[in-house]
Amino acid sequence: MTTREDFARLPVLAVTAAYAVVLLAFSGRYDLFGDELYFLAAGKHLDWGYADQGPLAPLLALAMDSLFPGSLTALRLPVVLLTVAGTAVAALIARELGGGARAQVVTAIVFAGAPVMISGGHLLGTGAADTLAWELAVLVLLRWLHTRRDVLLLWLGVVTAFAWQAKFLMVGFWAVLLVCALVFGPRELLRRPMLWLGAGIAVLATVPALLWQAGHGWPQLGMTGQIAAEAATGTGGALGFLPIMLFGAGLLTGAVLVVYGTWRLLRGPEWRPYAFLGWTFLGLVLVFLVVGGRPYYVNGLFPLLWAVGAIEVERRRAARWWRWAAAWPVAVASALAMLFLALPVQPVEQAAARDSADFTSVYSTGWTELADQVAAAYHQLPPEQRARTAVLTVAYWQASALDRYGPERGLPRAYSGSRGYWYFGAPPETADTVLFAGPAAPYLTESFAQVRQLSTMDTRLKSNLLVQDMPLQLATGRTGSWAELWPRFQKLG
Repeated sequence: MTTREDFARLPVLAVTAAYAVVLLAFSGRYDLFGDELYFLAAGKHLDWGYADQGPLAPLLALAMDSLFPGSLTALRLPVVLLTVAGTAVAALIARELGGGARAQVVTAIVFAGAPVMISGGHLLGTGAADTLAWELAVLVLLRWLHTRRDVLLLWLGVVTAFAWQAKFLMVGFWAVLLVCALVFGPRELLRRPMLWLGAGIAVLATVPALLWQAGHGWPQLGMTGQIAAEAATGTGGALGFLPIMLFGAGLLTGAVLVVYGTWRLLRGPEWRPYAFLGWTFLGLVLVFLVVGGRPYYVNGLFPLLWAVGAIEVERRRAARWWRWAAAWPVAVASALAMLFLALPVQPVEQAAARDSADFTSVYSTGWTELADQVAAAYHQLPPEQRARTAVLTVAYWQASALDRYGPERGLPRAYSGSRGYWYFGAPPETADTVLFAGPAAPYLTESFAQVRQLSTMDTRLKSNLLVQDMPLQLATGRTGSWAELWPRFQKLG
């Protein structure tokens, strides 16, 4: 077992403080992302569970938007704080493993420069909480290995309970880790009553969310197949998993240290007590490859691997290129490059009716343009028909945007059968007409006697995340009650 070095408090705090300043400085330059709009909408329907995540993100969205209405920086502040905390915890993992000041600082810098941490650290989402929880679990496990203080295992339950309020991904972490501990040791971990008491704490804290899932047909399980389908088309499936995962860890130093740290964990005699953690990482990679998970699902174990790699380079007279690979100047250069690429630091060209380009300080996503065009079509309807018209969208992002920007344009509440939005409820029975943003899907044409296209909306999202021409449909002659028809509209895609 290793002995802990002093915590490199000042340099690590300097890294985390600088990281916080950078994330906060740019957190207000990007317009509301689709998932952020969804979390804001979900916050209006606050519940113990949702189809695709726990209650944490909607609760944070509701709280921050209530305290600081309309502030992008405030909305993203909790995620910034979670990400910055993760930077410090990464350095503490390096310290717990016996790393000196250099290894601790390099680990913190690599964390700050990893694209997956940057992208998840300036937009409200579930990833930052999940990553921090995995880090804390690793840190607690390492401390238990060194002290055998079983009370620490109770904290694993608390950390897991926190993670499960964001997403259930940590179920996979524990399933693979416990198998690896049984096979490679330490087997005594599984015999500790405090571990299972901690598990009971985690389950007890998650009972409300589990009851919600059970009462709604376990949509979270259905999301597994949907995510696999999205990964197959969006990230190349299994072929794209490893390259994207390594790119997310850091194009230069981060990816090198992930590979090197994993190899040393599995091969180094001095790392034998921790080898089960290396096998846990490989096991999770294999599981997510098989089930079609997303490459960033293993983010929470990157800090462990970065720390091991940095410690190895710090301690050993390795080949010259290895020593330079983790030297702090290269780590800093890599981090700065990734910050420049992953954050909205450059001016963005906005689409404009005039010939000259208009450059602003905020990356626009085009949601207000979408709301403008839907509102224009809605207000062109005869008043008596407009009173009986519900606004529906093909996907939950568009519904969330219309719920956010529609009221000030005179639009009623938006509905969608997409993903978690379906659970927010069906249109009222008085709505026998639908203004539908999206293609004339079978569930729409089968539910209404007539569906005609009004126009094609130019919804080019200026962030370049999505560029498409979306048709706008008017559906009349509803063929049944909404209680009968609404199940047709449900889709997790």
